[in-house]
Amino acid sequence: MPSDETPPSSSPVPTVPTVPIAPTVPIAVSDAVHVGVLVAPRLPAGVRSEVETGLEAALRERVGDVAWRVTVLSEAVTAGPSESVEVMDAARHVLLERDWDLVLVVTDLPLTEGRRAVVSTCSPVHGVGVVSFPALGTVHTRARTTTLLAQVAMTLVGTDDRDSLRQLAGDTPEGEGESAVRYAARVIGGNVGLLLAMVRANRPWRLAIGLSRALSVAGATAILTLVTTDLWLLADAYGIARFALLGAGSILAVTLTLVLGAGLWERPRTRRQRRQVSLFNAATLATVVLGVAALFLALLVVSWLGALLLVDSSVLRQVLGHQPGAAAYVRIAWVTACLATTGGALGAGLETDAAVRAAAYTTSDAPDTETAEGSSPPR
Repeated sequence: MPSDETPPSSSPVPTVPTVPIAPTVPIAVSDAVHVGVLVAPRLPAGVRSEVETGLEAALRERVGDVAWRVTVLSEAVTAGPSESVEVMDAARHVLLERDWDLVLVVTDLPLTEGRRAVVSTCSPVHGVGVVSFPALGTVHTRARTTTLLAQVAMTLVGTDDRDSLRQLAGDTPEGEGESAVRYAARVIGGNVGLLLAMVRANRPWRLAIGLSRALSVAGATAILTLVTTDLWLLADAYGIARFALLGAGSILAVTLTLVLGAGLWERPRTRRQRRQVSLFNAATLATVVLGVAALFLALLVVSWLGALLLVDSSVLRQVLGHQPGAAAYVRIAWVTACLATTGGALGAGLETDAAVRAAAYTTSDAPDTETAEGSSPPR
């Protein structure tokens, strides 16, 4: 008998739309920090293979959330034995030509800084690091080479901040008809974190230490001017605005002498090098300005102490015509430091270009204990 009950309607069960889970996509190659490695052809073939297989992993261990891309070439940077600054300049040209972010050189020649042997030297502003394979001794040299290259790379970038490293790997496209000045300003404004890391890694406060002639002239100028009574009268008459102008002018004089005299300002050879060169010039200028400012502050402190020691208060009172206070010695010290810094510009002009470039760019590390104890170079 037919049932009076109406069968339930088989309406379709509503489906909940699924949101696809985005897979973890690795950073694109264009966003990776591209590290080029130039291995001297005369080194054992195993050195290159060890770097090819191990360096990228070593870099990821240090900064794992940033992609790294390593290219290893067996290539001589210079034709023969050269100074470390010359090796860096040659490696810098390779970096620009191949559009790398950093370049590391493994040389088969020893590196020295004065009379001291060093195992590595680097220029964070250039993005260039050099490692001396003979300085690594004879034990586990291949693995130690890879480890040291990773350490030098971290010294070059000066930071493990992801945003700064992305700025290093990134690009700044040029606008249509954009002038070089506007493009450089846009590059600097968009890479502030990277620039700060580069300047900090370059240790600008060490600049004056490497310029012996500039220091000598600055010291001699300070001694001669400190005991000059005319300087006391001028210092007593100057106002704050003139003091500021003297200080800025003296720092500017030394900065221009170093940057222009030693050819530290770089010009791009091709349009694709404009970003790299803009960053390099900005970091160079900041390094030199901060280094010269540190020299000025050091001379100011020394001049103030010298004024307290050499300038007798009774003689100073007779010259000025009034009782000098503590501010009078600070005024004399300021004018003395300004003149001494300006004198340092003359001394900087006597420095060789190589000495200036080495002082402005390079930092070196001595061999570790095992190497320093006299391990013979590998053969």
